[in-house]
Amino acid sequence: MIVLQLLLALLLYSAEGETQDLGPVSVPGDIILGGLFPVHKKGDRTACGQQIYHRGVQRLEAMMFAIDRINSNPRILPNITLGVHILDTCSRDTYALNQSLQFVRASVNNIDTSSLECVDHSIPRPRNNYSGPVFGVVGGSYSSVSLQVANLLGLFHIPQISPASTAKALSDKTRFEYFARTVPPDTFQSSALVDIVKSVNWSYVSTIYSEGSYGEYGIEVFHREAQERNVCIATAEKVPSTADDHTFDAIIMKLKKKVNAKGVVLFTRAEDARRILQAAKRLNASHTFYWVASDGWGKQQKLVEGLEDVAEGAITVELQSDNIPGFDEYMMSLTPETNLRNPWFEQYWEDTFDCILEKNVPLVTHTNFNVCKPELRLSQKVGYEQESKVQFVVDAVYAFALALHNLYRDVCKDYRKSGVCPAMTQYDGGDFYKKYLLNVSFTDLAGSPVKFDHRGDGLARYDILNYQRLVNSTGYHYRVVGKWFNSLELNLEHLVWNNKQTVPPASACSLPCEPGMIKKQQGDTCCWICDKCEEYEYVFNEFTCKDCGPGYWPYKDKLSCYALELQYMRWDSPYALVPAAFSCLGILVTLTIMALFIKHNDTPLVRASGRELSYMLLFGILLCYLNTFALLARPTTETCITQRFGVGVGFSIIYGALLTKTNRISRIFDSASKSAQRPSYISPKSQVIITCTLIAVQILLTLVWMIVEPPGTRFHYPHRNQVILKCKIQDMSFLFSQLYNMVLITICTVYAVKTRKIPENFNESKFIGFTMYTTCIIWLAFIPIYFGTGNSYETQITTLCVATSMNATVALVCLYSPKVYIIVLHPDKNVRKLTMNSAAYKKYNSGPASTYTASSTHKGADPSETIPMQSVGPNTPSRSSCTAATAEPASDSVALL
Repeated sequence: MIVLQLLLALLLYSAEGETQDLGPVSVPGDIILGGLFPVHKKGDRTACGQQIYHRGVQRLEAMMFAIDRINSNPRILPNITLGVHILDTCSRDTYALNQSLQFVRASVNNIDTSSLECVDHSIPRPRNNYSGPVFGVVGGSYSSVSLQVANLLGLFHIPQISPASTAKALSDKTRFEYFARTVPPDTFQSSALVDIVKSVNWSYVSTIYSEGSYGEYGIEVFHREAQERNVCIATAEKVPSTADDHTFDAIIMKLKKKVNAKGVVLFTRAEDARRILQAAKRLNASHTFYWVASDGWGKQQKLVEGLEDVAEGAITVELQSDNIPGFDEYMMSLTPETNLRNPWFEQYWEDTFDCILEKNVPLVTHTNFNVCKPELRLSQKVGYEQESKVQFVVDAVYAFALALHNLYRDVCKDYRKSGVCPAMTQYDGGDFYKKYLLNVSFTDLAGSPVKFDHRGDGLARYDILNYQRLVNSTGYHYRVVGKWFNSLELNLEHLVWNNKQTVPPASACSLPCEPGMIKKQQGDTCCWICDKCEEYEYVFNEFTCKDCGPGYWPYKDKLSCYALELQYMRWDSPYALVPAAFSCLGILVTLTIMALFIKHNDTPLVRASGRELSYMLLFGILLCYLNTFALLARPTTETCITQRFGVGVGFSIIYGALLTKTNRISRIFDSASKSAQRPSYISPKSQVIITCTLIAVQILLTLVWMIVEPPGTRFHYPHRNQVILKCKIQDMSFLFSQLYNMVLITICTVYAVKTRKIPENFNESKFIGFTMYTTCIIWLAFIPIYFGTGNSYETQITTLCVATSMNATVALVCLYSPKVYIIVLHPDKNVRKLTMNSAAYKKYNSGPASTYTASSTHKGADPSETIPMQSVGPNTPSRSSCTAATAEPASDSVALL
């Protein structure tokens, strides 16, 4: 420990020897507060430059102003005077660390010097004596300075409050245990900058940051949050601490290569920001970029002096601060003659007024000097403006004072003397920081709340400024256009960019894609080409198209999908009206014929037609017409079942009855050519049973079909934007279900051909033949049309309806029109004697062979419906017999018409 203290002492004495020419600001007091401010700018070849830093001088004077106010306030630290020991950091971290060694002097003075001896055998002693130990330090300003100083002061438990250092790293209590600040960390400022970039719709920006903790930590947070919020970085350029004009020119040239990145975010020190603007002006890029800057730029007028045209339109962030009442009057009352506490004030005065004090004029000179006039005073006319960090300096001093006041009240309450008690001077600085300093909460001189969180950070409140040209003037000013307190409030209408633009300029690698298009990445993450989604796809995210799926279609904006309207046959469609009208006409005609047959049920013509099969035929025809309405109805499970049974059974009734008739005729004449014995199963009852059996086969096949392919509805998608509600029937399944009816039609047609040469008086077979020929033509045309229109459900359904009705109509017209003609128009022919065709007889009897008419009644048959048979063969009876049989009144035989 002694070795460490000795090394510190040697460093301290060395530092004092190096810097005593500059001299600190020392004001004695019972309790000493240290101060670290950038009074001078850093030198190019030396640690400390000659150029004065106006902001640093104001911050130094703000601390002096606060000390004066506190010492004059009897309610804060009564009978205790605060003193100061303020040092110049020269805006350089290593120099500031060297200067800060003076703050640990008190600790060094307590080392045991009995074992030390100088060359002249004298006892070592400190060079200077101060009125008391440094209890805390206000400063530094730059984060890089505070990082170095906080490490040193932490070794000696000396609390530190910075009024301007915003680096994120300083919030780490494991490294900087006794550091606090009246400003927030840069994490909030970085968030504010990202919010600004997003609010003006920039997605592609360049960044420039200063070397050191302030710029590096700040831009790191900005990059991270920008990436999370889809803001891409075109290029990130670091300004080295030793950068010259060539370095800044090279940075501007790199920015110009990213032609689409018009927005540039600066996280730099003030001097670096100014040199960037100078480089932009040198390289004719005054209106090329749009600047967004951190509080390193803030609202400084000096920074943009002479560069107003380059800085126009810049958006800057500044800690929200108010002017401290009385401070301007304090500054304006100072003169080099009255302000003897500040050894750098004379230099500040000369730099402000661009003159030289009379006492500083060389005795011998050949140069004319502008000597400062005695009546000069600081004012707004000469560019004076209260610096934004003055409030935070005053807050830091008051935080120390109020915390010391609370400490004094707790540990010196039993101390009977005035002033500082021993317990207070010996109180550990670390405990003071944790128990008192962090728990301070008050309202400052400007009316703003001041407090620290558990990391020692201040409240995050920012003003958003826009550097604009004054209306009707050549001057410029910073205008407040928004605020940030956990979230951004920005008035875009008040923003003015360079060249008096009021619309935010574009800063994007690629333009936004139009609705229905997605991005395909190319190069930088914010550079893409736009690719169009398919017409049936929607934009799932900015990089992906997604299929809406069957039955859905995207909205016009392509952001989501909606369910397509189900299509099915509508009753008001021409495709439905035409077959429905045709079917209605067919039903009307069928019912009329059915009524006629019922009315003339006992007439020879109706009896000769085979009444039972005729009625079955009419019912089958009626069912075919009714099928049209089942086919046109909206598909449901019930209508689909009706369709399956209706179409198949309707056809089987018609063609089953016709097959029975043609088979009966064929068997009668085939047997007549061989023998006179009447064929079996030709009675009406037998014919009905045979027909019902044929129909039952179709019903059984339909039931099997329904088991194999259960009825229901399905969605059919002929096109992506079309969804049709159909019965759950495959087209091939429907074809197979009609195979049985096709067999009936084929056999019936064969019989029709086979019986085509029977005598004319049995001409119903000819009409059946016409029916079957026409039916085959209809079916041969229907099948290719039906399967060829599979993608047009309306045409397909209409085709099926028309084909079904046409089959029924052909049967109705060919089989029943002759009978209806006789019943309605020639009832005189509807008698027994005219049921035989006399002309046929005469023609036949004129031949060499004789003919006869034999009447044979089958057992169980209706005697009124006997079938007259005509046969030509060896056993043909005589003509007289035929005539007798025909003329016999008791005979009830009739010819089939």
